[in-house]
Amino acid sequence: MTGSMKMNEPCLNDRDVVRSARRVTWLGFWINAVLGIGKVLAGIFGRSSAMLADGIHSFSDFITDIIVIVFVGVARRKANEKYQYGHGKYETFATMLVALILGIVGVMFLVDGAEKTWDSFHGHHLESPTWLALVMAVISIASKEWLYRYTRMVGERIQSAVVVANAWHHRSDALSSLATLAGIAGAMFLGPAWRVLDPIAAMVVSVFIIIVSFQIGTPAVKELLEASLPADIVQGMYHVIGQTPGVEAFHHFASRRNGNRMILDFHIKVNPHITVDHGHHIASEVEERLRDAYGDGMMVNIHVEPYLGQPVDRNNMCE
Repeated sequence: MTGSMKMNEPCLNDRDVVRSARRVTWLGFWINAVLGIGKVLAGIFGRSSAMLADGIHSFSDFITDIIVIVFVGVARRKANEKYQYGHGKYETFATMLVALILGIVGVMFLVDGAEKTWDSFHGHHLESPTWLALVMAVISIASKEWLYRYTRMVGERIQSAVVVANAWHHRSDALSSLATLAGIAGAMFLGPAWRVLDPIAAMVVSVFIIIVSFQIGTPAVKELLEASLPADIVQGMYHVIGQTPGVEAFHHFASRRNGNRMILDFHIKVNPHITVDHGHHIASEVEERLRDAYGDGMMVNIHVEPYLGQPVDRNNMCE
């Protein structure tokens, strides 16, 4: 059954999740600090405008790291009187901010690359970079690709969308450094006529950065707009509910996500002649089966009604 398998990983409590998320984010923060300073200096002294721009891109990671550090702790707070469904949407909002920053940086690279390409084709002289810039580009690619892989691994382990989103930001930095490396190498070894490869490569990479921003931002926007869960997961839930003993039918199913928590609301129909206690037991069994299939963190709200012979579909769902 698609989407119904529970992850075979140890269950982490909220304190462990926050600690892991902050640890990997602080690691990225300090690596970005070193790389940002190093790339700016390499851009200035290595006569590479592409490396200088890449350094500024690394500094933009500071913003996303701070967002993750602040919001991931807030998102794991327990529900209270003001936020009765919990604080999960804070993490969703943070993910959307990361995607927005990625998109803005991507557009900036695209515009800057287009301007430099236009100027080059119209006779503007581009300086040849030095070995300092080339070596720094290689260091940046290796560091950011490792940081991307490690951050994504942690984010998937703790099931944190904002940490995974931040990992993709590290990957975008590695890609921009790759374009920088191509431009610097072309300018150094192919001669003045090929120095335009730097801004052209930056334009290509900027498109990928923008695509990634849409990929991580779209689910966050959908969640903030209360979009339902993916169809394959919903179909799996229909099967769990409809096959629970005592459930004659169900309807009015609605689903949404709040951070890392799924929220379900639906009505089940039971034999009208059973006791209230029996009906409650059936509802509890439905909830337990859903939690077994999709995780203990979900919130399930079930309304119990009498079944009066309404026609049902293959999932036991009625109108």
